[in-house]
Amino acid sequence: MLRPTELKMLGPRQDGNPGEGLAIEEENSFPMDTQHLSAPVSGAGVIHANVTHTANFTVVGNHLAQHEHLSLTAMGLALHIQSLPAGSRVGVKHFAARFPEGEIRVAAALRELEAHGYLSRTRERLPSGRIVTRTVSYNNPGATEPPEPDGDPDPDKAPVPDPDKAPVPDPGQAPDAVPSPRQESAPVRGETPALPQNPAVELLLGLRSHDARFLLSERDVRHLAPGVDAWFARGATPDAVRRTLLADLPEPLKHPAGLLSHRLKALLPPPLPAVPPVQGPPPIQTCVTCEEVAFRAWEPGRCPDCEADADAAAVAA
Repeated sequence: MLRPTELKMLGPRQDGNPGEGLAIEEENSFPMDTQHLSAPVSGAGVIHANVTHTANFTVVGNHLAQHEHLSLTAMGLALHIQSLPAGSRVGVKHFAARFPEGEIRVAAALRELEAHGYLSRTRERLPSGRIVTRTVSYNNPGATEPPEPDGDPDPDKAPVPDPDKAPVPDPGQAPDAVPSPRQESAPVRGETPALPQNPAVELLLGLRSHDARFLLSERDVRHLAPGVDAWFARGATPDAVRRTLLADLPEPLKHPAGLLSHRLKALLPPPLPAVPPVQGPPPIQTCVTCEEVAFRAWEPGRCPDCEADADAAAVAA
């Protein structure tokens, strides 16, 4: 049995032609009728034949699908990354082998996503000493909470005691044996520690005083601080880092943290050339044989006279 449909126009054209514009196909509730269209469709506009997904789908916001500054390659790559399960391989060579775009276009698309806050990549050292890249994908930059650890919550997690429900001491129990609420309380696992006090964190927190748009979240400061430390390790001063991060800002500035992450990586200066250590005269040593004569040498030994006597004794023997 056929179920006729009708097309509802979402907006008329400016020229008054009712057959053009965006239309969405909707189901008609009248059975046993012939299929008809409420208005002719010229084919100039897009028609969505939408089917509700019940499994194996990914939700993507229009802020990504209709982004004004991202390229189509970056949009498609962001969609693919958001559809991947946690722990999937993410890298330039992997994507270049998976898709027809080459490594140059893939790398440029990844940099676009980083600059606009959809992606962050940091290098971390594992306990084994191996350095890996940690990639975090954000499906809604600026409104995403820090990613939770994988796995189910720990069932053995100690509950936080309520001070209003402190145990009532037993009159027959010794006062020292009554547990106090402080003794029973345990630190909550997974609680975020306070920000460390170091030059990199202070520089990032101080950016707001130069531009109010750089009011960074605690998560952004933790993510960006290692990049600032890398600049300091290569001899850059705090003023030089600050000037580089705040120079020639784009308008409008939608994702300040993503811009900072991109500039810290793309504009990182080269390391300083190695300076040979200044080598002075050898230290003064005391003869190990006569213990009277002092001479200059890099290592302890005999004075010239005792060395000559030792050589003569060896020849005579």
